[in-house]
Amino acid sequence: MKRDFSLLAERHFDLLVCGGGIYGAWTAYDAALRGLSVAIVEQDDWANATSSASSKLIHGGLRYLETYDFKLVRKALAERKMLLEMAPHRVWPLRFGVPIYRDSRIGTLQLKAGLTLYDFLAGFPDSDMAHRHFNHASFTERFPALESSGLKGGFTYGDAQTDDARLVLELIAGAMASGAVCVNYCKLTGLIETNGQVRGATVQDQIKNTNAQILARQIVYTAGQWTSASETGRDWCRLSKGVHLVMPCTGTEEALLLTAKSDGRVFFIIPWYGMTLVGTTDTDYSGDLDHVVIKPEEVAYLLAEANHYLKSAWTEADIVGSYAGVRVMKHSDHASPSSASRDWELKTAGNGVHYSIGGKLTSAREDAACIVDAVCAQLGVDMPCATKCRPFPWTPESDFAQWSVDANAQATRFGIDRSCAKWLIRRHGKRVDEVWRSIKVDSRLSERITPTLPFIYADLLLCARDEMAVHLDDLLRRRMPLLILAQLTDNSLRRIAETVAATMGWDEAAINREVEVCRQK
Repeated sequence: MKRDFSLLAERHFDLLVCGGGIYGAWTAYDAALRGLSVAIVEQDDWANATSSASSKLIHGGLRYLETYDFKLVRKALAERKMLLEMAPHRVWPLRFGVPIYRDSRIGTLQLKAGLTLYDFLAGFPDSDMAHRHFNHASFTERFPALESSGLKGGFTYGDAQTDDARLVLELIAGAMASGAVCVNYCKLTGLIETNGQVRGATVQDQIKNTNAQILARQIVYTAGQWTSASETGRDWCRLSKGVHLVMPCTGTEEALLLTAKSDGRVFFIIPWYGMTLVGTTDTDYSGDLDHVVIKPEEVAYLLAEANHYLKSAWTEADIVGSYAGVRVMKHSDHASPSSASRDWELKTAGNGVHYSIGGKLTSAREDAACIVDAVCAQLGVDMPCATKCRPFPWTPESDFAQWSVDANAQATRFGIDRSCAKWLIRRHGKRVDEVWRSIKVDSRLSERITPTLPFIYADLLLCARDEMAVHLDDLLRRRMPLLILAQLTDNSLRRIAETVAATMGWDEAAINREVEVCRQK
């Protein structure tokens, strides 16, 4: 994956996609697979905003059953099933526990009914995904961090997890391999119209500050929260802010779905890269779209709600990192963002520009297929969706279970521990062979970057060499999320920057600039 702004200049494309989050990535990939000439531009880095600030879940949305949104849940569960099969390295099973206390808002029978319906909408999944009930003793043993006083028992059920930023990146890689021109740090600066209909756009290279004109027969905005900043999109969007905290490991590889005592909202405690994510908040947002700030009261809310359920209370001193994102939902009059629909729709303005509004990480592929269907209809192209049931670009060609055994054995031969090997497979899929080649040249690259997290130097160098990173925070927030999973010292940041400096083309002054930016994040 190489960034090349010059490939955009004075080109004629069938489709220009503006916005490099999950919806833009799926749209560009699908359109390129259907044979359209495609360009996708992103004003910052791939998945820079909401698409790297999610709960990292590929799930049906159990809580939406309470609002009778069966269509959305069935749609998301179908996508979950397909993604688990087509991208086992990118989307993996994750079981959730739901404790039942004496004062729980939802009792055993009601929760049993909801989970049975969830399984039914998923198409009667196998025993690995279906729900199970546990008594007090068994549930406490399964989730040792939970407060056991008043606990009656609980259920577990199956869903799935991903690394959201790497999911977007792999789709961008697939789009490029299929002929799309993909350029990050490329800002849309204006539209070109003739007789009131769009026929192209002007863009600016954010690295070299140069401009280019692109001619495109169709344009799609997949700009997420920035759609609401335009006069056209303002009335279509409702923005909701979601905050997550990164906390120490709770001692289990299973997640928890919990209900906030203060307002009845659902929130999660989720294992991720050996740490724990706690989130999310869900509040209306009207602030700065470019700088979403986490407020002290949001931190206090998440800690307080989590501590209602934990034996050992967390304090602010336990917080390792945090992040916030802004979700886009269809405009609604519901008093609470939690009650607003997470479904998606496509709007088309009078000048012919298409706008993607709302949606979820899980169901973005199917929604993007609808976008490309609309584009193809306008272009007079009769080509069906090309992404459904298609293995991901980095999915190994051979049986995944056997391939994983072989990959783990290879990692052991290189002195890589089991945790690092597991995450290397999930992060890179079949590209992990490139990691092995680096270690053959220099065995020191098998060492962990920081002792507490499963990232090694060979992984870092692969990201720097071949994943279109421009800045150090691209590497340390989205290629591998060290900036939120660890409290890196200035010395650690400098050591990492110096490791990739030759690959990134940085001199001493550039290293200093990159380190300073990361230090302030």
